[in-house]
Amino acid sequence: MPRQARLDAPGTLHHVMARGIEGTNIFRTDKDRDDFLDRLGAQCEDEALKVYAWTLIPNHFHLLVRTGIRPLFSSMRKILTGYVVRFNRRHNRQGHLFQNRYKSIVCEENPYLLELIRYIHLNPLRAGMIRTIKELERYPWSGHSVIMGVVSREWQDTGEILRYFGEGKDAIKRYAAFVGEGTLLGKREDLIGGGLLRSVGGWSEVVSMRSRGMGIASDERILGSSRFVDRVIAEAEEREKETLRLRGKVPELSALLREVARREGLAEEELKGVRRRRVVSAAIKIFCQLAVKKYGHTGASVSRFLGVTTSLVNRYAASSSSDSLELSKYT
Repeated sequence: MPRQARLDAPGTLHHVMARGIEGTNIFRTDKDRDDFLDRLGAQCEDEALKVYAWTLIPNHFHLLVRTGIRPLFSSMRKILTGYVVRFNRRHNRQGHLFQNRYKSIVCEENPYLLELIRYIHLNPLRAGMIRTIKELERYPWSGHSVIMGVVSREWQDTGEILRYFGEGKDAIKRYAAFVGEGTLLGKREDLIGGGLLRSVGGWSEVVSMRSRGMGIASDERILGSSRFVDRVIAEAEEREKETLRLRGKVPELSALLREVARREGLAEEELKGVRRRRVVSAAIKIFCQLAVKKYGHTGASVSRFLGVTTSLVNRYAASSSSDSLELSKYT
């Protein structure tokens, strides 16, 4: 199954995670951790990222960041590529260090910003690396100690977070109490589950909404409400289409459908929805191949336009044309 494109735009909030390949430790020494944080800090100084929360566990890391003047993939490539080269050199090893590519989840700010900060900063406690919330305040490899004012990391944005809790020392106390309350919440399905779980807050909500016949929009790349998921995907599709327009003229789906129907001697209405006639199915296949493969429309937008499933569109787009309806005659 092809991996999905990343979702990003300036100002987007991301929860970023990466693990060591086959569970290997990606942070073995304090020198490793300092090297990683120096690279992360450099991206903040360049205004490419704002970092609100982070934690380093021996075999993985978590970041909560907002993108700035560069897209997330550019900043993460600068951080991870250089880190792996230095890590391998320090530890006399070769090859990949991280398991697949890093994972990034676009997050709805309200209500998830503070919840994610708490969840990320409590990771060392959940992992058993420290024993108490008091120890966490002094733990140098988590952004919690920075917000508490115990450890100095000038690149970490603490002001924006503390403003949610008031001003001065009272804000720090309220923030500390908020994080402490998180120790009672346990595993957070609504923060770490699959896209559907994240969108509605756990299986109980999924079952409840389905029993009421409610549709739920979800995406593995997004943490947020159904409405937020729809908006993020729609905005991403619009940006993608605009990029393609700048490269060359991209026909609207309605115009493309009209052309395919004309050439195949069919009515436009016949190409919308699931049809069993072979000639209609073949024409729909041609339409999907042109829309997705040639002109760069997304499978989701084509499926909504045709009134069929996204999986059907993607399957048609990836398949070969039939002999009687050669795709070349549309080029």
